[in-house]
Amino acid sequence: MMLCFKGFKQIIQIHETIFITATAAASFSSSVSKHIYEINRVARIINNHPFPDQPLEPTLRQHLPRFPLSSTFVENVLGRLFASHSNGLKALEFFRFSLRNSQDDITSDAFEKTLHILVRMRYFDKAWEFMEEIGKSHPNLLTLKSMSIMLSKIAKFQSYEDVVTAFDRMENDVFVGRKFGTEEFNVLLRAFCTEKEMKEARSIFNKMYSRFTPNTKTMNILLLGFKSSWDITAMELFYHEMVQRGFKPDCSTYNIRINAYCKKGCLNHGFRLLEEMERASFLPTLETLTTLIHGAGLARNIIKARELFDEISKRNVNPDIGTYNALITAFLQARDYQSAIKLMEEMEEKNIGHDNITYHTMFLGMLRSNGIEGVVTLYDRMVEKNFVPKTRTSVMLMKFFCLNRRLDLGLNLWEYLIEKGYCPHGHALDLLATGLCSRRKVNKAFDCCKQMLERGRYMSKATYLMLERSLKQSGELDKLTELNELINKLQIVLPPSTGHARTSSEVDKLGEIV
Repeated sequence: MMLCFKGFKQIIQIHETIFITATAAASFSSSVSKHIYEINRVARIINNHPFPDQPLEPTLRQHLPRFPLSSTFVENVLGRLFASHSNGLKALEFFRFSLRNSQDDITSDAFEKTLHILVRMRYFDKAWEFMEEIGKSHPNLLTLKSMSIMLSKIAKFQSYEDVVTAFDRMENDVFVGRKFGTEEFNVLLRAFCTEKEMKEARSIFNKMYSRFTPNTKTMNILLLGFKSSWDITAMELFYHEMVQRGFKPDCSTYNIRINAYCKKGCLNHGFRLLEEMERASFLPTLETLTTLIHGAGLARNIIKARELFDEISKRNVNPDIGTYNALITAFLQARDYQSAIKLMEEMEEKNIGHDNITYHTMFLGMLRSNGIEGVVTLYDRMVEKNFVPKTRTSVMLMKFFCLNRRLDLGLNLWEYLIEKGYCPHGHALDLLATGLCSRRKVNKAFDCCKQMLERGRYMSKATYLMLERSLKQSGELDKLTELNELINKLQIVLPPSTGHARTSSEVDKLGEIV
């Protein structure tokens, strides 16, 4: 009898433990969902805020949570603003507000995201002002990554001399008291290599080689630059130069070279380097095998791609989302669309999830196979999952919808992005507005352009001229006046930019100056 009682008591304790665990899990899940909801809500409020008609701070004070902001919350909101192509001045105002109202110390990650939003929109004067301000008030937030963000965008949009001058300015005016060494030199080289400006990268390397002692990472950065510029011969020549200088290749060196050959479709060369890598006592990483899977796909060797994928688990490594994406690409290259769809389902079953590359790759496959029906099915599935595509994918979808005369789907995509708190890219607006105006849906085109301007983003000159002509033809002069007023307000606060809309009055003023 006593044994039965003890057994019954143990069962009760087990059930209590399960109940407590389940309750805790449900509570945690609810807390995470609430946190994500708050992040999305705040990002949407910032993006939808009328700019520059009203200051942002009063709105933030009204709508932000009553408790002090955590550093994680600030990082996540800025991440959403970055992903949604928010206006850089709004992001800067939110960062400064957070700096004054955060319960934790603001992190370098939050600073880097704000800086990235600014320089992506070419607000270089504001970005320099911001860096120098933080250098004085919070120098601990200045990192190599923030330096890299600034130099890379200057390399993209400005000249070689501007990048060198910016590097000197970093050393003298921003990172005051910091002795620049090899790591900073590597950041400078990466700025040119990222933009595939290898002539300039070699020039900087030769010019500053004696001042900064290069390391294996320096050589890998240059090697990666040659690889990215699709020049395998230059890459191999530099590799041998690197070895002659006494540098020993590491795992990253081999991965870069394997990647270069695989992207050129030279799969056999990739496997030869894999054997060389293993002889040098470097174990292939997940990145190595993923690269080879992608290379097998480009070579349309689906059997080898699947074999490599299965080999991953034998090496006691779990495939990640990038590995699955590589195999999906391989299936699509072989036009095996059903296997690619099944692999997407397997990713869901294993809770790996999908990223933008997954959807972008699948959309490209659907375009080639099932046409509009396949794309629409996948698009509906994406929306159902509340996944927001990145710029490249949203522009591709918009182009496809408009070219196939499915403006209803183009408008649906636009409204979906706006509803999610995103500011669609200017190219997406160009495509949609052109399609709408050509179908005499001028009011819809006007509404989309107005939404873009109200969110603090310019519209292109070509779209403005087209909409101006359409509004005049339809007698909607009041809407043209409203459009001009919105553009004039933006021109007061945003830096001038080529290719963007200017009102007729602004063009006249420029003509008078000339």
